[in-house]
Amino acid sequence: MDSVPKVRAIVMVKRIKLVLTQDISKLGKNGDLVEVAPGYARNFLLPQGKAVNVTPGVLKQVERRREIQRQKALEEKRQAETQRTAIEAIGRFTIAKQEGENQSIFGTVTNAEVAEVLKEQTGYEVDRRDITLPDIHQLGHYKVEVKLYPEVVAVVTVDVIAK
Repeated sequence: MDSVPKVRAIVMVKRIKLVLTQDISKLGKNGDLVEVAPGYARNFLLPQGKAVNVTPGVLKQVERRREIQRQKALEEKRQAETQRTAIEAIGRFTIAKQEGENQSIFGTVTNAEVAEVLKEQTGYEVDRRDITLPDIHQLGHYKVEVKLYPEVVAVVTVDVIAK
């Protein structure tokens, strides 16, 4: 009988699906389902505990976590809408600055000053980095945008008056 050599087929897996257990830059965030090269998964992600293999139980946990995050985001947006209503109900905020010549002011009105006035009058604390205002170097009325949430922006008027 002829002996036919047996050929073993080597199957190369192109990508492996994993669920990340922590944030990894340029790959994804904790709980994300990612596809990576087998060597990256086998030599780095799995041994260091940065990812786990996909199983039905892990997928259920990921979906549950996403639903909790979605509910939390909806609640934060609802609170931001309430804040916007309260801030826009007042509508006008006054900041007193020292006056120079021709209705100019010494210095400028800063985001921190606007945030402080908002907190005093509404009770809501707003991060100064979320306030967009024009360059204010004179007395007058200015429109200011206050970003409370990615889709929620309150527009108010700031009156700059002389001390």
